[in-house]
Amino acid sequence: MDAEAQLEGFIAKYSDAVAAQIRAARARMRERLPGATELVYDNYNALAIGYGANDKIGGLVFSIAAYPRWVSLFFARGAALDDPAGRLKGEGSQVRHIVLTDLAVLDEPEVRALMDQALARAQPPIAASGGGAAIIKSVSARQRPRRPA
Repeated sequence: MDAEAQLEGFIAKYSDAVAAQIRAARARMRERLPGATELVYDNYNALAIGYGANDKIGGLVFSIAAYPRWVSLFFARGAALDDPAGRLKGEGSQVRHIVLTDLAVLDEPEVRALMDQALARAQPPIAASGGGAAIIKSVSARQRPRRPA
């Protein structure tokens, strides 16, 4: 099975509403980052789709993570970003996130500015074109339910 078909199988585990949000968020990220490689992790807690310059986890800049009731946009080095509007959530030493209550969140000026900052700091940088493929990096044998109880 190719990576796209396998990824679609992961997404199909979610409710129709969350699955549609995952597909739409993924399409928007591919539109914004046409040169990014997608790294897919179907983990215990969530389905995570990372975006970076290559197939190395250390090069990830963003990821979208799907939970039973919502989808979030993660910034791999979000703690270092200037966030005057206080949009980023989380208290870890590196990662921050924004819950995508609506896909329009990705178009908000504050969120676009955060994404621009993250891209400007990306090492290695994500190419402007030449789209990388989706790569299935891991699939956890045990997983929490993907649909709300």
